[in-house]
Amino acid sequence: MTSADSSHSDAFHATLHSLRVWDGPLPDFDAQNAPAEPLELFREWFVHAARAGQPEPHTMSLATVDAEGRPDVRTLMLHDADPRGWHFASHATSAKGVQLAGQPQAALGFYWPAVARQVRIRGRVGACGPQESRADLAVRSRGALAAALTGRQSEVLGSTEELARASAAAWERAGAEPDAPAPTWTRYVLDPVEVEFFQGDAARRHIRLRYRRTADGSWTRELLWP
Repeated sequence: MTSADSSHSDAFHATLHSLRVWDGPLPDFDAQNAPAEPLELFREWFVHAARAGQPEPHTMSLATVDAEGRPDVRTLMLHDADPRGWHFASHATSAKGVQLAGQPQAALGFYWPAVARQVRIRGRVGACGPQESRADLAVRSRGALAAALTGRQSEVLGSTEELARASAAAWERAGAEPDAPAPTWTRYVLDPVEVEFFQGDAARRHIRLRYRRTADGSWTRELLWP
């Protein structure tokens, strides 16, 4: 190891071990009086996190598995949460799209450190039809349409110059054709079977409340040890 490598390693470990979490006041969570279904609580926590100053509370992690059963995870944006489930979108030809086509079971994870809260969701993912997928893109920005028109998500890229050319052409088309089709753009919905809410506690007495869907479609609630 060179002296530069050693210096970087020392700086990394010194920084890592100096970090602290949840030093300020944290919200209370009365799990006993939580709603009967998880969607209502998720919406309440989401709004609370946004109003508490949490940057980009709509970003979330999506975990899938590939054809060999190897897990994969990435960060993307929540598009909605309604009685159907949690919505997001991507190209059907992307890595996540291909993985979901082969194995439609997936998990979502939200982390809002400003309020020491996490939400974990597991369930089956279904693809929406072309009309709903196109409508999803229509309400988003010109940049979102340009990114969708650029396409080829997850494919090997030859150079950043190639990306710049394709992106510039896509931005120009998105401006000239706001209804331009992006055939592989797909809206997905994760229909939950399990949703867990985690409220951090400075004394490490974290509150974990898990909702599990039963065979008749109703929800049961149970506390978990932290």
